[in-house]
Amino acid sequence: MTAYLCGVWIDNYSMSRRAEIVQVSLDGFAYLFDYSAERLIAAWGISEGRHGAERDASRMKGHPLHDSAHYDRGHAIPHRLGGPTDINLVPQLARINRGAFRPLEIAAVATPGALYFTYWIYARGTDSSKGNQTPVGVDQGLLVPGEKPRVSRHVN
Repeated sequence: MTAYLCGVWIDNYSMSRRAEIVQVSLDGFAYLFDYSAERLIAAWGISEGRHGAERDASRMKGHPLHDSAHYDRGHAIPHRLGGPTDINLVPQLARINRGAFRPLEIAAVATPGALYFTYWIYARGTDSSKGNQTPVGVDQGLLVPGEKPRVSRHVN
């Protein structure tokens, strides 16, 4: 399943830009990252339930933030699911990060064995020369064996 999703994500992302895409595994999760544009494309992993470690607030503060009046340093993989900082942080509208994103994050934590993912959407034609690391949208999904897929698209 993840190989199929990665293929779709890479095809869609690469359609209108040059990209140097790498896959990175970190803390039990996988990330597609565009090295040339220095931005996250997708993140996914299998839920192991609630992760209880404290947030590394000092590392988060060092992460670049676009328009801090409206954006948070949002986790692609939620902290409570075990998502780290650095590669896992994406500029995310505060109203989405603190609102519409929460139900699937909570469901992922409550459903060990489920596949949780985020796919970050960037404006067509934006690349590293423009320095645009802020996505315009995100697909957030939870795949639970035996259940209908839950996928939401959020405008960012």
